[in-house]
Amino acid sequence: MIELGFLSITNLSYFERLFIRIVFFFTIFNKNTTMKQLLLQFLIIIYLFTISISDCKAEKIIIDSKMTFEEAIAGSPAPKEIIENIEIVDIDYYSFDGKIHRGQIVIHKELVNDIKQVFKLMKSVKFPIQKVIPIVRYQWSDSLSMLDNNTSAFNYRTVEGTKRLSNHATGRAIDINPFLNPYRGRTGKISPKGATYNTKVRGTLAKNDTIVKEFLKLGWKWGGNWKTIKDWHHFEKK
Repeated sequence: MIELGFLSITNLSYFERLFIRIVFFFTIFNKNTTMKQLLLQFLIIIYLFTISISDCKAEKIIIDSKMTFEEAIAGSPAPKEIIENIEIVDIDYYSFDGKIHRGQIVIHKELVNDIKQVFKLMKSVKFPIQKVIPIVRYQWSDSLSMLDNNTSAFNYRTVEGTKRLSNHATGRAIDINPFLNPYRGRTGKISPKGATYNTKVRGTLAKNDTIVKEFLKLGWKWGGNWKTIKDWHHFEKK
């Protein structure tokens, strides 16, 4: 708020208010001030005021996950050699409310830079991510995590229907918005239950998307390119 009589400007620092007042009163009482000087002083005032307003309106980050590494792996049956090669990474992203959120991904150490690069791109183009929370929050249940449209990576488990370890088991795979980008098996069955794949919906991945192209450029494979099945949320890099 500005009260013209005293030039009282809220939300500014003390020194910003003091500087503006000095310039203001100097402009009023200095009869020798030229129009050019007056304009310059006015622009300085507008500049400082704009900076202050921008700072006040700076987006507050909404925290979706704030775990320690120990909390993020608690209860996992993964052997020591796998645990020693994964780490937890803080990730910022736009969610579907249009606000910046901060979550966490547990990923193999060799892939940390890739993940940071991709999520930086996602944020720059405002590709919405529902949430990014270590799957321990879901009692290590891939099904519950997918139903909640949660993006996650490390999960020491086998490929469904087999005894073979998934790439998630070593932190070398990530699932992005899995409810919007579901899995379709050979019979056409969709998982998670109730999900549909519609590339017109925001947050859905498609072959020509910037996000998919970035993963592929970095050497990842996308489940959406598989022939007999489609795993649209899944990216992996061995």
